Amino acid sequence: MNGSTIFALASGAGRAGVAVFRLSGPDAGRALQMLSGRALPAPRRACRCLLRNVTGEPLDDGLVLWFPGPASFTGDDVVELHLHGGRAVAQGITDALVALGLRPAEPGEFSRRAFEAGKLDLTQAEAIADLVDADTAAQRRQALSQMGGALGRLYEDWRGRLLRAQAHVEAEIDFSDEDLPGGLGLAASRALQEVAAEISTHLADGGRGERLRDGLHVAIVGAPNVGKSSLLNCLAGRDVAIVSATAGTTRDVLEVHLDLGGYPVTLADTAGLRDTTEEIEREGVRRARLRADHADLRLVVFDGTCLPQLDPDSVAMIDDASLVVVNKVDCVVAGCPRAVGGQPVLGVSAATGAGVERLLAALQERAGAVLDGGGAPAVTRARHRAALQEAVTAIGRARVASLPELAAEDVRLAVRAIGRITGRVDVEDMLDLVFSEFCIGK
Repeated sequence: MNGSTIFALASGAGRAGVAVFRLSGPDAGRALQMLSGRALPAPRRACRCLLRNVTGEPLDDGLVLWFPGPASFTGDDVVELHLHGGRAVAQGITDALVALGLRPAEPGEFSRRAFEAGKLDLTQAEAIADLVDADTAAQRRQALSQMGGALGRLYEDWRGRLLRAQAHVEAEIDFSDEDLPGGLGLAASRALQEVAAEISTHLADGGRGERLRDGLHVAIVGAPNVGKSSLLNCLAGRDVAIVSATAGTTRDVLEVHLDLGGYPVTLADTAGLRDTTEEIEREGVRRARLRADHADLRLVVFDGTCLPQLDPDSVAMIDDASLVVVNKVDCVVAGCPRAVGGQPVLGVSAATGAGVERLLAALQERAGAVLDGGGAPAVTRARHRAALQEAVTAIGRARVASLPELAAEDVRLAVRAIGRITGRVDVEDMLDLVFSEFCIGK
């Protein structure tokens, strides 16, 4: 049990219908008794109470819940106060709790206590933060799967198999003179090969988990005046970018966030691609090319009124990570080509909305192809990826080691690398980093 008792407004600051305070620590029960002036309620049952401060002044009439440890989220004694969401109520409760000797919680401190009490591993703790930050259904599904332990169980399975392989290797070292079962070394080698192959497959996912957390980045590129800004506004359903007939109006990158079928997508409008001597526009073109190079997908836009001519700079940007869009189809005199640069053409009119639904469907299909792993657990953080790559490298060394002692050490390093992901080794040095990203009250 932790020595101090902490509290936080877990529902977030600001005016709301309901505010939820969370308390955790050895003095949580005493604090509730002092606030309510009555005995602790039955565990895990909501009880209505009039709460008062130390001077007896009424603070609010609300619901309280009592979760005695260790059967609680943090493993400590936990209290929840469900109150009215006015700022004055929140401030009054905060002052009363401080007067009782409790201290405000640090970001992520509740989840950190839960981890330290063995209630969840580090991947589950990180999933809580992801669930709080989730904006789309796909992000929510990934976070819930990870919070349920799917990712942690996968990593613990690999860790357990590596531990068995390590035991087999070390047995042949420590008991070489004993009558050991035959084939221990071969079994260890086979296990190492299988685990390394599974981890490598897991890593070769194109960054699906990280992309789902951050959103798919789509750059809208093309020559000046092809209607990129109008298309952005049309897709966003609101005026995000300034639209003008003057070439070079867009100088910087403008972003808008969309939820396409549950997948998070960030659309970026960029400056028109052309050679220019104007300093600010030239910088805009440089940023446009940079954004296009780093985007997960490009919408390469052409002006339908210029057909059959096509801007060569835009054509050069078309590849398998591109959707080709011909805008202003309502004004097209010549017919639209069926394909450009080997990619099918989507005809739209940002002015009338024609073809926009088809374009959104194509974007959603591309997003799903990149982000949907069919429910399989995905790498969701850079630290997971780095540790797994470290494990694969160590296993590779172990399989070609010239001495069994060297092989055993490399397997131990692989076990430790995977253990760092879930927290099954001494990870004090990374805990501050992991939990500092959390919101207060989690």
